[in-house]
Amino acid sequence: FTHSIIRTYPSQQNIIMRATTIISIGASIGSASAFAPNRNTYAISTSQLSAEKKDDDNMSEALPFVERPKMLDGSLPGDVGFDPFGLAGDDKASLVYKREAEIKHGRLAMLAVVGWPLAELWDKQIAAALGLQDSLTSSGASPSPLNGGLDKIEPEYWLIVACTAGIFELQSKWAMEDGKDKYIPGDCGFDPLKFFPEEKAAQFEMQTKEIKHGRIAMMAVLGFSIQEALYGAPVTAETPFFFQPLFT
Repeated sequence: FTHSIIRTYPSQQNIIMRATTIISIGASIGSASAFAPNRNTYAISTSQLSAEKKDDDNMSEALPFVERPKMLDGSLPGDVGFDPFGLAGDDKASLVYKREAEIKHGRLAMLAVVGWPLAELWDKQIAAALGLQDSLTSSGASPSPLNGGLDKIEPEYWLIVACTAGIFELQSKWAMEDGKDKYIPGDCGFDPLKFFPEEKAAQFEMQTKEIKHGRIAMMAVLGFSIQEALYGAPVTAETPFFFQPLFT
């Protein structure tokens, strides 16, 4: 009997060892699965990230805490989703029309922001050299609706301005009719120095620069007129460090 126990013991020992191995492997697999990513959790995380990205796309670049206006999708140069008063309109045609108006006002402002102080600096000297009366106000400021002095401007000047503006408007109208879907807002067919590039990316970049400079110029001209109306002095005298040499 003792001999039979001794003979059967090794086989029982093998069975026990195999069972222990299987249990250990099962436990290892179970513990490893605790550290493996859950497919459902991964799917949820991916959907959450996609939703967050979609929400970010709908947010204004200028005001990240509010949604961008519906029409301002970033396709136009200088569009950062800023339209707090809802001036962009409700359709693409209205948006393009107002963009064209913005570009043209910006171009006029860029000319004015240079011409305004130059007139205050040099108008008297140029008028004296030509034997003419200067067009500045009594304080030496440029004439404007707030400063007065517009009555000193000759009617011929206004006629020239109106005719020039009319020519550019007609050029813009013809360019719009010829280009149709390819028309670029503000294009009046005037580029004698060939500044406008041919590559799409470079065109978009240049248009962005133009619209941004135009916006700054419009704010500057508004600042000129308000400052001179309040202080009764030319901007060149109020802020000489912008218009006079630092070292004389």
